[in-house]
Formats: sequence, C-alpha cells, structure tokens
Amino acid sequence: MYKTILVHVDASPRLGARVEAAARLAIANDAHLTGVAPTGLSAFMFPLSAMDAGMPPIAFPVAEIRAEAERSLDLFDSVARRAGLNAPERLLVDEEIGAGLCLQARYADLLVVSPAAGDPRPFARHDVTQYVLLHCARPVLVLPAAGAIGAIGQRVTVAWNGSAEAVRAITSALPLLRKAVQVDLVVVAGKDSPERYGEQPGADIALYLARHGVEVALNVVRGGDDDGESLLSFAADKGADLIVMGAFGHSRFREFVLGGATRTALRSSPIPLWMAH
Repeated sequence: MYKTILVHVDASPRLGARVEAAARLAIANDAHLTGVAPTGLSAFMFPLSAMDAGMPPIAFPVAEIRAEAERSLDLFDSVARRAGLNAPERLLVDEEIGAGLCLQARYADLLVVSPAAGDPRPFARHDVTQYVLLHCARPVLVLPAAGAIGAIGQRVTVAWNGSAEAVRAITSALPLLRKAVQVDLVVVAGKDSPERYGEQPGADIALYLARHGVEVALNVVRGGDDDGESLLSFAADKGADLIVMGAFGHSRFREFVLGGATRTALRSSPIPLWMAH
C-alpha cells in the first residue's frame, strides 16, 4: 500500500491538475498527501562576493521567494481539500528544487511530478522531471504536460525489457496493479540484448505478477526505429490510462542523457507514466 504520497508544488500552470491527480490517488489509497515546495535557495545562501573581496555583495529576495512558495502551497491546500482531503500537509523547503524533492521523497512511497514549464520563479529548473527520475530513491509518477488527467491505474500497460529499472518500476507498482481492471504486459522485441527476455519473452515476469495477484495479458510486439513510439502506440490501442516502465539514463554535470524510450515517453506520452530508475 501507499501511505505517503509526495507532490511537487511550484508556480507552474500545471500545479492544480498535478495536485488534483495526487489527491485522488491519496484518497483511493487512504494515504497522506504532502505538498513540498522547494524554494531553490540553498545553493545561493552564501554571498558570492565572499570568494572575491572585490566583488559587490549579491542579495537575493529571500522573503519574496518564500512568499511565492507559500502562495503555491496555499493553492495546493485549496485544491487538495476541494478534492476531498481533510488534512493535506504543506512543506516549504529551502533547497535546490530537484535535490529537495529527492530528499523528501525518501520518506514517502511515491513522488508525483509534471513538467514545470512556465514556472516564473528565479531558481526554477525546467529539467526537474529528468533530475528526479535519475536521482529519486522512490518511484515517480510523471503526469502529462497538457490535457485533462482522468482516472489513473484502471487500465495499465506494463513495459518489460528484463532490466533492473523495469523490475524496480513493476515491483513498486504492485499495489496499484492488483487493483487495476486491466493489465497488459508488453515486450517490445528488438535486436538488443535478447538474453534479457528468456526463451519465452515476458513469461517469467508474467508468472511473477500472477503470483502477486495481478492478472496480466502478455503481449509481444515488434519494435521499430523508436521503441518508445511502439510502446505509446500499444498503450493507446489498449486504452491505457497509465504506463509502468523503467527510466533509463544518466546525468553528466548538469545535463541528462536519457535512454531513447524514456526520452520519447517523457516527450510524447498523453497519459501518466509510473517510472523508476
């Protein structure tokens, strides 16, 4: 079961939809919902002029930044209560945004995010989704960048490629998968690493899921130039409202190099993604 769900609170236009979706999940799982608003201030708390006595002191509008975060938390609280939660928790954190989310997620079962485009705050980072996917110790529910968000977890497509990332995503989603009306397990068969799949692609993980009370339909589809597109097309054909998949990639300095299917899913999926790295 999921007993603590964490949702990213920022000043982006998608905040309301993100909080509403997280609140519905919390209600469905009888879970506690926490909205966390990292201010992005921690990396800038020390004056840069201390490194060079000749540099003028640089002041940041700390009070204004915190006030903006509090206003976003006010919206979080309002939307969560309107959705039916009586006691959502609000948490303001003076921390770099991605690191702050990952830190607080250690004490939750799930982190809910969506693209932060449009966040006007001075320290907002629009790559926060990529950051948390590659650094978070918990599963991450990535909501789409546009459109209404309906029910999540009734009809689920589960992507399997034999990787450790896919194992983590699937095992973290087990409570949700047990409740689903329809679970389609899909192997996008390609030429890379065929040893991952075994003699009968997907059969072993399908048996694992069945032993955990998840009734699955196993599907093997042929991959094309982009396995991510094949996965999204399959999910659309099945009427899925959620895709469970591993997140592949690594960080290099402050850039993120994502695997092809991960990158495609983040860019193009019209439905939520349940991901783990």
